[in-house]
Amino acid sequence: MKIAYSPCPNDTFVFHAWAHGLVPGAPQLEVTYADIDITNGLAASGNGPDVLKISYAALPWVLSEYALLPCGGALGRGCGPLVLAADPGMAASGGAALSGKRVAVPSERSTAYLLFRLWASQRVPGGVGEIVIMPFHDIMPAVRDGIVDAGLVIHEARFTYPSYGLSLVADMGSWWEEDTGLPIPLGAIIARRTLDLAAIAGWIRASVEYAWAHPDASMPYVMEHAQEMSPDVAKAHIDLYVNDFTANLGEQGYGAVRALLGRAAREGLVPAFDPALLEWKGEAMPGRQGRN
Repeated sequence: MKIAYSPCPNDTFVFHAWAHGLVPGAPQLEVTYADIDITNGLAASGNGPDVLKISYAALPWVLSEYALLPCGGALGRGCGPLVLAADPGMAASGGAALSGKRVAVPSERSTAYLLFRLWASQRVPGGVGEIVIMPFHDIMPAVRDGIVDAGLVIHEARFTYPSYGLSLVADMGSWWEEDTGLPIPLGAIIARRTLDLAAIAGWIRASVEYAWAHPDASMPYVMEHAQEMSPDVAKAHIDLYVNDFTANLGEQGYGAVRALLGRAAREGLVPAFDPALLEWKGEAMPGRQGRN
Protein backbone atom coordinates (compact mmCIF):
# COMPACT_ATOMS: atom_id res chain seq x y z
CA MET A 1 0.00 0.00 0.00
CA LYS A 2 1.34 3.43 -0.94
CA ILE A 3 1.34 6.11 1.75
CA ALA A 4 2.75 9.63 2.07
CA TYR A 5 3.42 11.44 5.32
CA SER A 6 5.87 13.99 6.61
CA PRO A 7 9.25 13.25 8.23
CA CYS A 8 8.06 15.13 11.33
CA PRO A 9 8.30 13.25 14.64
CA ASN A 10 4.55 12.96 15.18
CA ASP A 11 4.04 11.20 11.83
CA THR A 12 7.02 8.86 12.11
CA PHE A 13 6.00 8.05 15.70
CA VAL A 14 2.43 7.23 14.63
CA PHE A 15 3.35 5.14 11.58
CA HIS A 16 6.52 3.48 12.89
CA ALA A 17 4.82 0.18 13.79
CA TRP A 18 2.94 -0.17 10.51
CA ALA A 19 5.94 0.89 8.42
CA HIS A 20 8.08 -1.75 10.16
CA GLY A 21 5.67 -4.67 9.84
CA LEU A 22 4.62 -4.63 13.48
CA VAL A 23 0.85 -4.36 12.88
CA PRO A 24 -0.67 -7.84 12.43
CA GLY A 25 -2.52 -8.27 9.15
CA ALA A 26 -1.55 -4.88 7.74
CA PRO A 27 -0.08 -4.76 4.22
CA GLN A 28 3.49 -3.65 3.63
CA LEU A 29 3.82 0.11 3.20
CA GLU A 30 5.63 1.94 0.42
CA VAL A 31 6.35 5.26 2.15
CA THR A 32 6.93 8.65 0.56
CA TYR A 33 8.27 11.22 3.03
CA ALA A 34 7.26 14.74 2.07
CA ASP A 35 6.39 18.06 3.67
CA ILE A 36 2.69 18.79 3.97
CA ASP A 37 2.66 21.23 1.04
CA ILE A 38 3.82 18.38 -1.22
CA THR A 39 1.33 15.85 0.15
CA ASN A 40 -1.47 18.39 -0.32
CA GLY A 41 -0.48 18.57 -3.97
CA LEU A 42 -0.22 14.79 -4.32
CA ALA A 43 -3.76 14.38 -2.99
CA ALA A 44 -5.11 16.98 -5.44
CA SER A 45 -3.19 15.59 -8.43
CA GLY A 46 -5.62 12.75 -9.13
CA ASN A 47 -2.94 10.06 -8.96
CA GLY A 48 -1.75 10.36 -5.37
CA PRO A 49 -0.98 7.48 -2.99
CA ASP A 50 -3.60 5.29 -1.31
CA VAL A 51 -3.21 7.01 2.08
CA LEU A 52 -1.86 10.50 2.86
CA LYS A 53 -1.33 13.01 5.61
CA ILE A 54 -2.59 16.41 4.40
CA SER A 55 -3.64 19.74 5.86
CA TYR A 56 -7.26 19.96 6.95
CA ALA A 57 -7.36 23.14 4.89
CA ALA A 58 -6.72 21.07 1.73
CA LEU A 59 -9.51 18.59 2.46
CA PRO A 60 -12.36 20.31 0.57
CA TRP A 61 -10.44 19.97 -2.71
CA VAL A 62 -10.10 16.17 -2.43
CA LEU A 63 -13.20 14.92 -0.58
CA SER A 64 -14.72 13.36 -3.68
CA GLU A 65 -11.73 11.01 -4.03
CA TYR A 66 -10.50 10.63 -0.46
CA ALA A 67 -12.24 10.00 2.86
CA LEU A 68 -11.20 11.52 6.17
CA LEU A 69 -10.09 8.77 8.55
CA PRO A 70 -10.90 9.02 12.27
CA CYS A 71 -7.35 8.43 13.47
CA GLY A 72 -3.66 9.10 12.82
CA GLY A 73 -3.83 12.87 12.33
CA ALA A 74 -2.96 15.97 14.35
CA LEU A 75 -5.64 17.84 16.25
CA GLY A 76 -5.47 19.26 19.74
CA ARG A 77 -5.22 22.20 22.08
CA GLY A 78 -2.27 24.48 22.74
CA CYS A 79 -0.62 23.41 19.49
CA GLY A 80 -1.60 26.09 17.00
CA PRO A 81 0.56 28.01 14.51
CA LEU A 82 2.33 31.17 15.69
CA VAL A 83 2.90 34.55 14.04
CA LEU A 84 6.42 35.78 14.87
CA ALA A 85 8.37 39.00 14.30
CA ALA A 86 11.91 40.17 14.96
CA ASP A 87 10.74 43.61 16.08
CA PRO A 88 9.49 43.43 19.70
CA GLY A 89 7.45 46.56 19.07
CA MET A 90 5.53 44.79 16.32
CA ALA A 91 4.90 41.87 18.64
CA ALA A 92 3.58 44.21 21.34
CA SER A 93 1.17 45.83 18.88
CA GLY A 94 -0.50 42.56 17.90
CA GLY A 95 -2.38 42.14 14.65
CA ALA A 96 -2.57 45.85 13.81
CA ALA A 97 1.20 45.90 13.25
CA LEU A 98 0.85 43.48 10.33
CA SER A 99 -1.16 45.89 8.17
CA GLY A 100 0.57 46.15 4.80
CA LYS A 101 3.53 43.95 5.89
CA ARG A 102 5.33 41.07 4.17
CA VAL A 103 4.42 37.82 5.90
CA ALA A 104 5.95 34.41 5.17
CA VAL A 105 3.66 31.37 5.35
CA PRO A 106 4.41 27.65 4.79
CA SER A 107 1.72 26.93 2.19
CA GLU A 108 -1.33 28.50 0.62
CA ARG A 109 -3.37 25.38 1.45
CA SER A 110 -2.03 24.75 4.94
CA THR A 111 -4.31 24.77 7.97
CA ALA A 112 -1.89 27.30 9.46
CA TYR A 113 -2.52 29.73 6.61
CA LEU A 114 -6.27 29.13 6.73
CA LEU A 115 -6.33 29.94 10.46
CA PHE A 116 -4.15 32.98 9.79
CA ARG A 117 -6.56 34.29 7.14
CA LEU A 118 -9.55 33.82 9.43
CA TRP A 119 -7.68 35.56 12.26
CA ALA A 120 -6.38 38.39 10.05
CA SER A 121 -9.87 39.14 8.74
CA GLN A 122 -10.77 40.09 12.33
CA ARG A 123 -7.50 41.47 13.68
CA VAL A 124 -5.48 43.10 10.85
CA PRO A 125 -7.03 46.39 9.67
CA GLY A 126 -6.81 46.65 5.90
CA GLY A 127 -5.17 43.24 5.68
CA VAL A 128 -1.55 42.23 5.37
CA GLY A 129 0.56 43.33 2.43
CA GLU A 130 2.43 40.57 0.59
CA ILE A 131 2.19 36.86 1.41
CA VAL A 132 5.44 35.00 0.71
CA ILE A 133 5.33 31.18 0.44
CA MET A 134 8.44 29.38 1.68
CA PRO A 135 9.36 26.04 3.33
CA PHE A 136 8.47 26.15 7.01
CA HIS A 137 12.09 25.60 8.11
CA ASP A 138 13.19 28.73 6.19
CA ILE A 139 10.63 31.07 7.76
CA MET A 140 12.30 31.90 11.09
CA PRO A 141 15.68 32.69 9.49
CA ALA A 142 13.89 34.91 6.97
CA VAL A 143 12.13 36.83 9.76
CA ARG A 144 15.36 37.11 11.76
CA ASP A 145 17.27 38.40 8.73
CA GLY A 146 14.64 40.97 7.74
CA ILE A 147 13.68 39.29 4.46
CA VAL A 148 10.07 39.39 5.64
CA ASP A 149 8.40 41.41 8.39
CA ALA A 150 6.73 38.45 10.09
CA GLY A 151 6.31 34.73 9.68
CA LEU A 152 3.68 32.09 10.33
CA VAL A 153 5.39 29.05 11.86
CA ILE A 154 4.36 25.51 12.73
CA HIS A 155 5.68 22.34 14.33
CA GLU A 156 8.72 22.53 16.61
CA ALA A 157 9.11 26.27 15.97
CA ARG A 158 6.82 26.65 19.00
CA PHE A 159 9.77 25.54 21.12
CA THR A 160 12.71 27.02 19.23
CA TYR A 161 11.70 30.53 18.08
CA PRO A 162 13.33 32.36 21.04
CA SER A 163 16.72 31.05 19.89
CA TYR A 164 16.24 33.10 16.68
CA GLY A 165 15.62 36.26 18.70
CA LEU A 166 11.99 36.38 17.60
CA SER A 167 8.92 37.53 19.50
CA LEU A 168 5.36 36.23 19.49
CA VAL A 169 2.80 38.42 17.70
CA ALA A 170 -0.17 36.06 17.95
CA ASP A 171 -1.00 32.41 18.64
CA MET A 172 -3.52 31.18 16.06
CA GLY A 173 -4.45 28.22 18.22
CA SER A 174 -5.22 30.33 21.28
CA TRP A 175 -7.35 32.65 19.13
CA TRP A 176 -9.25 29.69 17.60
CA GLU A 177 -9.85 28.03 20.96
CA GLU A 178 -11.06 31.28 22.54
CA ASP A 179 -13.25 32.06 19.54
CA THR A 180 -14.86 28.62 19.21
CA GLY A 181 -14.10 26.61 22.34
CA LEU A 182 -12.93 23.82 20.04
CA PRO A 183 -9.58 22.10 19.48
CA ILE A 184 -7.45 22.97 16.46
CA PRO A 185 -7.61 20.71 13.36
CA LEU A 186 -4.13 20.65 11.82
CA GLY A 187 -3.25 17.50 9.85
CA ALA A 188 -5.70 14.92 8.49
CA ILE A 189 -5.17 11.31 7.43
CA ILE A 190 -7.11 10.45 4.28
CA ALA A 191 -7.53 7.30 2.20
CA ARG A 192 -9.02 6.58 -1.21
CA ARG A 193 -12.75 5.92 -0.94
CA THR A 194 -12.39 2.80 -3.10
CA LEU A 195 -10.34 1.05 -0.38
CA ASP A 196 -11.37 -0.81 2.79
CA LEU A 197 -11.48 2.28 4.98
CA ALA A 198 -12.42 0.44 8.16
CA ALA A 199 -9.43 -1.87 7.80
CA ILE A 200 -7.03 1.01 7.14
CA ALA A 201 -8.35 2.93 10.14
CA GLY A 202 -7.89 -0.18 12.28
CA TRP A 203 -4.28 -0.60 11.16
CA ILE A 204 -3.51 3.05 11.88
CA ARG A 205 -5.15 2.82 15.30
CA ALA A 206 -3.09 -0.31 16.04
CA SER A 207 0.09 1.54 15.00
CA VAL A 208 -0.77 4.43 17.35
CA GLU A 209 -1.45 2.04 20.22
CA TYR A 210 1.85 0.24 19.59
CA ALA A 211 3.70 3.58 19.64
CA TRP A 212 2.18 4.46 23.01
CA ALA A 213 2.86 1.00 24.44
CA HIS A 214 6.50 0.99 23.22
CA PRO A 215 7.54 4.68 23.16
CA ASP A 216 11.28 3.97 22.85
CA ALA A 217 10.91 1.54 19.95
CA SER A 218 10.16 4.27 17.42
CA MET A 219 12.88 6.72 18.44
CA PRO A 220 15.62 5.54 16.01
CA TYR A 221 13.10 5.90 13.16
CA VAL A 222 11.88 9.25 14.47
CA MET A 223 15.40 10.64 14.80
CA GLU A 224 16.47 9.30 11.40
CA HIS A 225 13.93 11.65 9.81
CA ALA A 226 13.95 14.47 12.38
CA GLN A 227 15.94 16.95 10.25
CA GLU A 228 18.71 17.69 12.77
CA MET A 229 16.23 18.10 15.60
CA SER A 230 17.42 17.31 19.11
CA PRO A 231 15.86 14.29 20.87
CA ASP A 232 14.30 16.59 23.49
CA VAL A 233 12.62 18.74 20.84
CA ALA A 234 11.46 15.62 18.98
CA LYS A 235 9.88 14.27 22.15
CA ALA A 236 8.20 17.61 22.89
CA HIS A 237 6.87 17.61 19.32
CA ILE A 238 5.38 14.13 19.78
CA ASP A 239 3.91 14.97 23.17
CA LEU A 240 2.20 18.05 21.71
CA TYR A 241 0.79 16.63 18.50
CA VAL A 242 0.06 12.98 19.35
CA ASN A 243 -2.87 12.77 21.74
CA ASP A 244 -6.23 11.03 22.15
CA PHE A 245 -7.55 12.73 19.01
CA THR A 246 -4.80 10.86 17.12
CA ALA A 247 -6.39 7.57 18.17
CA ASN A 248 -9.96 8.73 17.65
CA LEU A 249 -11.24 12.10 16.44
CA GLY A 250 -14.54 11.54 18.22
CA GLU A 251 -17.46 13.92 18.08
CA GLN A 252 -15.44 16.84 19.45
CA GLY A 253 -12.78 16.37 16.79
CA TYR A 254 -15.27 16.09 13.96
CA GLY A 255 -17.06 19.15 15.36
CA ALA A 256 -13.82 21.13 15.17
CA VAL A 257 -13.27 20.05 11.56
CA ARG A 258 -16.82 21.00 10.58
CA ALA A 259 -16.46 24.37 12.30
CA LEU A 260 -13.14 25.24 10.63
CA LEU A 261 -14.01 24.18 7.10
CA GLY A 262 -17.60 25.42 7.33
CA ARG A 263 -16.44 28.90 8.34
CA ALA A 264 -13.74 28.88 5.66
CA ALA A 265 -16.26 27.88 2.98
CA ARG A 266 -18.69 30.62 4.04
CA GLU A 267 -15.88 33.18 3.73
CA GLY A 268 -14.88 31.84 0.30
CA LEU A 269 -11.47 30.58 1.45
CA VAL A 270 -12.10 26.95 0.41
CA PRO A 271 -14.52 25.44 -2.12
CA ALA A 272 -18.07 24.66 -1.00
CA PHE A 273 -18.42 20.96 -0.09
CA ASP A 274 -21.01 18.47 1.12
CA PRO A 275 -20.56 18.24 4.93
CA ALA A 276 -21.73 14.62 4.80
CA LEU A 277 -18.46 13.75 3.04
CA LEU A 278 -16.56 14.62 6.23
CA GLU A 279 -18.32 12.01 8.34
CA TRP A 280 -16.90 8.60 9.17
CA LYS A 281 -19.04 5.82 7.69
CA GLY A 282 -17.10 2.89 9.10
CA GLU A 283 -17.33 1.18 12.45
CA ALA A 284 -17.06 3.28 15.57
CA MET A 285 -13.49 3.62 16.79
CA PRO A 286 -13.04 2.41 20.36
CA GLY A 287 -11.30 4.33 23.11
CA ARG A 288 -11.21 7.81 24.55
CA GLN A 289 -12.24 10.84 22.53
CA GLY A 290 -9.74 13.56 23.37
CA ARG A 291 -7.95 14.25 26.62
CA ASN A 292 -6.33 17.57 25.59
